[in-house]
Amino acid sequence: MKIGSEEHKERFCRDFITSHCRFEPKTLTWPELDEAALDRLRAIPFWQEVLYTERRAGAIVDAYAQTIADPLVHEAVALQGFEEARHAELLRQMVGRYSISADERPLDEPLGPDLHRAFADFGYGECLDSFLGFGVFKIARRSAFLPEPLFEIFDMLMREETRHIVFFINWMAWHQAARGRIPGWLRGANAARYYARAIARLLATVRRGQRANDGKDFSATQASVFLEGFTLRGLIEECCAEHERRMRDFDANLLRPRFLPRLARMALAGLCLPNGIRIAGQGQA
Repeated sequence: MKIGSEEHKERFCRDFITSHCRFEPKTLTWPELDEAALDRLRAIPFWQEVLYTERRAGAIVDAYAQTIADPLVHEAVALQGFEEARHAELLRQMVGRYSISADERPLDEPLGPDLHRAFADFGYGECLDSFLGFGVFKIARRSAFLPEPLFEIFDMLMREETRHIVFFINWMAWHQAARGRIPGWLRGANAARYYARAIARLLATVRRGQRANDGKDFSATQASVFLEGFTLRGLIEECCAEHERRMRDFDANLLRPRFLPRLARMALAGLCLPNGIRIAGQGQA
C-alpha cells in the first residue's frame, strides 16, 4: 500500500470510523469510592487542566473538520471531534459525581488563522501526551492507586486516544504525500519540529498547573504512591512497552507513531539515563 494513495486514505479513515465505540458518559457504571480512594482522586491536581485541554481539543478538531473538502476525511475528523468533546463530558461527570475541585476555565485561547497548523500541533501534542500517559497509567493501575472499575473507565479514554494518534499519524503522512509538500527524508525533521513545540507546550501546561494549585505538582503530592522505587529508566521502559502493546491492535499496514519510542530507546541505550535516577525524590541507588 502506497502512503498517500487513495487506498491508504480509505484504510486509515475506515479503520477509525468502524472502531468507534458508542457510549454515553452519564450512563457509565461509576463505582462507589471509599474515603481513602476519594481523597486520592481529589488530591490529583491536574483535573482542571485536563478538562480544559479536552474542551479545547474538541474546539480545534471541530473547527478544522469544517475546512476539509474530502467527504471521508471530513467524516473521520468530525468523529474525532465528537470523541474529544465526549472525553470532556466524561470528565465533567466524574468531577460532579466525586465532588472534585475543577472549575471550567473559559476557552479564551484563540485557535489562530491557520487551522491546519493548529490541528497538526494538537495531533503531535496528543502523541506526546499518550506516550507518557501509557506508562504512568500502567504503573498507577498496577499499584491499585484507584479502584479497578475506575481504571476500566479511564482505559476507554486511553483506547480512544490510541486510535486518535494512529489516525493522526496516517492522516499527516497522507496529507503530506498526497500533496508532495515534504520529501520523505524530511518528514522526520518536520515531526521533530512539531514535537519540540509539543514539549514546550507541555512544560508550559505543567507550570500553569503548578500556579493553579499553589505550586503543588503531582509528584509532590501523590505520584510517589505508585511511582515509589521506580527509576526514570523504568518509567520510560514502561512507556515504550505499553506503547508497543497498544499499537498491536491496529492494521499492520497502517503507520504508527515511531518518533518518541525511538527517541526513548536511544535514551535507554545509555545516552543519559543511568539506572540510579529515581522517581519522586527517591535519590540514587
